[in-house]
Amino acid sequence: MNQYVIDEFPTEVIDEIKYYVYRLIDPRNGETFYIGKGKGNRVFNHMKCAIKKEESDDLSDKLSTIREIRNSGLHVIHVIHRHGMDEKTSIEVEAALIDAYPGVTNIQGGHSSNDYGPMNSIEIINKYAAEEADIAHNVLMITINKSIINSEIYDAVRFAWRLNIKKAAQADYVLAVKQGVICGIFVIEQWKEAKKINFPEFNVDIEGRFGFVGKEAEDSIKQLYMRKRIPEKFRQKGASNPIKYNF
Repeated sequence: MNQYVIDEFPTEVIDEIKYYVYRLIDPRNGETFYIGKGKGNRVFNHMKCAIKKEESDDLSDKLSTIREIRNSGLHVIHVIHRHGMDEKTSIEVEAALIDAYPGVTNIQGGHSSNDYGPMNSIEIINKYAAEEADIAHNVLMITINKSIINSEIYDAVRFAWRLNIKKAAQADYVLAVKQGVICGIFVIEQWKEAKKINFPEFNVDIEGRFGFVGKEAEDSIKQLYMRKRIPEKFRQKGASNPIKYNF
């Protein structure tokens, strides 16, 4: 049987594998483009969703990749990375894999990856030795653990986010947060749609997302917040959304 065209598990297999973590691989380049967890036939549902949606639908990066693979006459490669787990264990394994494949199309990081993801020894010390910030302004906190890999802090924090643009515009400052510690503070001059015409330096259009043009905050504000931990209530374990407000 050709493993690449299997689209469901037999019932007796589902009973045995329990919760599992999987990777979706693009056969055109061998790269992992999505990591997920689930049980039953969860691993195959992404393909069915991509087929079901109309050509005019606004697709996620994951579904767009699946459709491109299908249109090229190929099939997504499914790898069951670990199986036979309970749900709690599968959540942790999924998070670790998402951290290990920073280029995947997952919209959010893995469970707890904002604060418990990969860190070097200096970052570990900074995270747990840093003083907690006493935030006295309306701030938008953006976690940049993944986006900072190949970017400067300013570019990593300003592009491109799925957020409430009206609420974001009420923030006095944007705090760039890496592993729970504030590493950059910026004043927003203007929010714009994440399109090439607005941000030619990024050379990409991302529907439904926004970026900002801004500048570094004044030194007095930096002294208040820089290299301090964001308050505990914004660092709850399991909070994977990179966007947080204190107002």
